[in-house]
Amino acid sequence: MELTNTRSVPASVETTWAALNDPETLKACIPGCESLERSGENELKAVVTSRVGPVSARFTGLIRLSDIVPSNSYTIHFEGQGGAAGFARGEAHVSLAPQDGGTRIDYTAKAQVGGKLAQVGSRLIDGAASKLADDFFARFAERLTPAAAVAPSTTPVPEAAQVWRRMWFRLALAAAIILAIAAYWLIQSART
Repeated sequence: MELTNTRSVPASVETTWAALNDPETLKACIPGCESLERSGENELKAVVTSRVGPVSARFTGLIRLSDIVPSNSYTIHFEGQGGAAGFARGEAHVSLAPQDGGTRIDYTAKAQVGGKLAQVGSRLIDGAASKLADDFFARFAERLTPAAAVAPSTTPVPEAAQVWRRMWFRLALAAAIILAIAAYWLIQSART
């Protein structure tokens, strides 16, 4: 399955990139996110609980980042297990661009799912994937609105902290996109 979409947030590219690299922001925005933690260089572990129709699963996954261009783009590779509910794996290319005083987030993702999730009807999976993406971006945009924006710190951030923030952002965004893709893929698989 392949999914392509564009979303907008009311903040500059730099602010959006920083928020996408902030683990607390990502954890708060990803529906069902229980944890995000670094497991290596450009590698994160995530635990996300999701429900697609009658199937509820707690996915434990590994996210690897590549082709990183700070404040611009990266590629996310994801593998997750949902126990008896099934599995999801795939990749997504994400890019940021300025748009009308805010930021446009473009992504293209490919994923495949298996197990019980693959047996759920495609309408349920499409709906769940769409709702997950909508919820993530609604929460994310809300956190970046001018009234909710927090003034940036004037204290320099050490390089290690900047790398850590980038990793968390990518993990959370990747998890949200991959879960949306997995849900969509399950729907498509159920149709065939």
